[in-house]
Amino acid sequence: MTTLRTIVNQFKTEGRITSIKPFGSGHINDSYLVTTVPESSPDYVLQRINHQIFRNVPELTSNILKITGHLRRKLLCKSADLDYFKVIQLTQTKAGEFFLHDPDGNYWRLYNYIEGSRSYDLVADGEMAFEGGKAFGIFQFLTSDIDASSLFEIIPDFHNISKRLDSFRATVSADPAGRVKEVLQEISFIENRADEMHTIQRLGEQGVIPLRVTHNDTKFNNILFNDKNKSISVVDLDTVMAGYVLYDFGDAIRTGASTAAEDEADLLKVAIDLNLFKAYAEGYLEIARNFLNKSETDHLAFSAKFMTYIIGLRFLTDYIDGDRYYKTSFPAHNLQRARAQFKLLESMEKHFVTMQEIIDFIAYFAKKL
Repeated sequence: MTTLRTIVNQFKTEGRITSIKPFGSGHINDSYLVTTVPESSPDYVLQRINHQIFRNVPELTSNILKITGHLRRKLLCKSADLDYFKVIQLTQTKAGEFFLHDPDGNYWRLYNYIEGSRSYDLVADGEMAFEGGKAFGIFQFLTSDIDASSLFEIIPDFHNISKRLDSFRATVSADPAGRVKEVLQEISFIENRADEMHTIQRLGEQGVIPLRVTHNDTKFNNILFNDKNKSISVVDLDTVMAGYVLYDFGDAIRTGASTAAEDEADLLKVAIDLNLFKAYAEGYLEIARNFLNKSETDHLAFSAKFMTYIIGLRFLTDYIDGDRYYKTSFPAHNLQRARAQFKLLESMEKHFVTMQEIIDFIAYFAKKL
């Protein structure tokens, strides 16, 4: 097997490598922190790309180069208000490429490490939620003038609710693992909300909301913070492609404003935290007010329901299918995940009027700034 040091040595790095250690908590790619000396030389993040999920590495790399290059150019042109925001940058190989295909069939890339940065898996309080919302607001604001159709579609139909429901219904009909009889209540839960969950898709098809550059993986640990817990960067750009900004906001709320883990077994612990929801929305709209249209803003609260629904739908589909897609730790793990998402959605439905009022209030005063 090709050693990590051999891999790194094929990139155009500075300094001498002192260590290569596992880094971060991502579930898709394998990441390593590469430290160097002397102190003046930069450190790096080495990643082995999961090419079972990201099958076209050249297209993936093209998207990342387009986005990071655009971000750097925009930050150079903006005022000092955003000069603290950092952009990750791919390092070239000695052959002049931005990824490496090794003899074992693995794909590798090397990023600069943003010195002094840190990430968190959980949102500790409202201040951190505010910073998280602001970070993704900045990312979307700076990329809002890119023609989203110029990006490759890395994962086709990623949030296409019609395709997801078609797949779900086909799986229920086939019942390959003999599990349908266990989840009749969950199937009804899905079907009772199916029509409403086409709302974003319909708005897009009608041209009411535009296709924009979207991150598509807005969980909290994809935000980097400085030592004062101020957000300074957005990372993990693998799923960046054309989409609706509502997907990004909704998934950030689903993962960051819940009172429990995504796979919580005790459903009594699962609910929407309205304080975190409000704080994230305040941070997001402080920036996003500069480019969102009214319909996008009006559907931010709904987007949280939608993303919770579609992720629960995907967990349930995989459970019925015999757990073919998601990694599981025990036989009913996907069902437990689905039930936690459905309980979170029920909490959002219960508090939806309040969620909408929070968005309306913030949006009104944000426009007055």
